[in-house]
Amino acid sequence: MELLFSALLVFALRLLDVPLSTVRMLYMVRGQRGVAAALAFFEALIWLIAITRVFAHLTSPAQYLGWALGFAVGTALGMSVEGWLAPGYVTLRIITRGAASALVAALRERGYGVTEVQGQGREGPVALLYVVAQRRSVRDVLSLVEAHDPRAFITLEHTTRARGGHVLERPWWSGVRK
Repeated sequence: MELLFSALLVFALRLLDVPLSTVRMLYMVRGQRGVAAALAFFEALIWLIAITRVFAHLTSPAQYLGWALGFAVGTALGMSVEGWLAPGYVTLRIITRGAASALVAALRERGYGVTEVQGQGREGPVALLYVVAQRRSVRDVLSLVEAHDPRAFITLEHTTRARGGHVLERPWWSGVRK
């Protein structure tokens, strides 16, 4: 019974440290040292507790199973947590052949900064719209584009930093998906 409890504990600990690792790496890439360092501390502490449990029962296959299963499920959980938090910015490039003025007005009405450039596409004149937004706002922007021009061509790129201009700042909890 103790071995089963230990394996379940290892599994649970891996469900904590692996998602922390995923989120820590994202904050590292975005240059947020303080957050990354704090997450690294807790990740390492939890990992040490888990590996100690495994080494205490080296002959128990249940420990290995708890470790591996915790790592696998923790990876999926980490990806979900990162999606819920959606930290950082994206740049949306929207190319529309329709009248862009209504879409631009709708985006600006919602608080998004929009840069509009006129261009020439394969089939005639187009408007190129550039919007820098927080990742958690992407669904909102895409729904506005869909409502005004379902045929618009959209590309989305991760933006490392955004400064100045008109970037709509939403609280972190506004993008948390339920």
